[in-house]
Amino acid sequence: MDFDLRHMRWAVIAAQHRSLRKAAESLNVRQSTLSRALRSLEDRLGAELFERTNGGTRPTPIGREFLAAARRIIEETDAAFARLRAMSSGRAGRLTIGVYVSLAAGNLRATLAEFHKRFPEVDVHIVDGAHDRLLLDLIASTVDVAFMTTHYSGWDDRKLPLWSERVIAALPEGHPLSEKPMIQWADLAGQPLLVKQRGSGPEMRRLIAAKLDSFGAQRLLYQDVSFDRLMSLAGAGIGIYPMLEGATGARYDGVVYREIHDHKGPTRFHFAAYWREANKNPTLGPFLNILRERYPDLSPVVAAD
Repeated sequence: MDFDLRHMRWAVIAAQHRSLRKAAESLNVRQSTLSRALRSLEDRLGAELFERTNGGTRPTPIGREFLAAARRIIEETDAAFARLRAMSSGRAGRLTIGVYVSLAAGNLRATLAEFHKRFPEVDVHIVDGAHDRLLLDLIASTVDVAFMTTHYSGWDDRKLPLWSERVIAALPEGHPLSEKPMIQWADLAGQPLLVKQRGSGPEMRRLIAAKLDSFGAQRLLYQDVSFDRLMSLAGAGIGIYPMLEGATGARYDGVVYREIHDHKGPTRFHFAAYWREANKNPTLGPFLNILRERYPDLSPVVAAD
């Protein structure tokens, strides 16, 4: 049996006012219009909902049952529409973010904290991955925005340059290099270096090769374990772990951090946000607005011919 939701609302308001005249005034409709709407409800139910007397309008026992159900329906409907409006404006919903770096500290963590503060009803889902996987996820729309280094050039959609992070060596306490305030790449030549097989591992291997190949073959210890286990290996003296500074917010027993320098100063990785212009997720726009506030795009604008 179908009911007009508006008429159900009118019935609830009529019960609240206990007067058709006052209820009609609050609804800004004619009393006769309200009366016909209530009669229509009663006819469809086959039962009287209100007792109409000179002293006012009161719900019948069946009317009280109907009004209780009507209030639940109205509340649930209003909540559903409010949720849908929030989702359509990007104030609620789900945002999937691909990350190539640690969230332990730094710029990405601060950005996510600000986004959650402004849009607490948006559920953020984080996906870790290497460049190739995250780019495929972007194309397939299983990831809305990805944070990756700018070394990869195979992307012809939207990109916003962001921050840079220093390359840090995680050393075991007591290691001779830990006595230095910072270390040079040459200091790492011949040292056992822990390298992840996945995630940021391939790009870190590229960097190590660029910096140390001139010193001959290096001792790379490939690991397919979590970040915590890598830090445990570094703390145990198994090897030195070159990593990005965004992960230094977490402290581990037996591990110290030192910047890695070359002749230009601290070695850095530059990062950008990648996304598809065609992405229709409403939560993406507000997130990108926060990124642009924090990291305005200073790239030169190319004039049209």
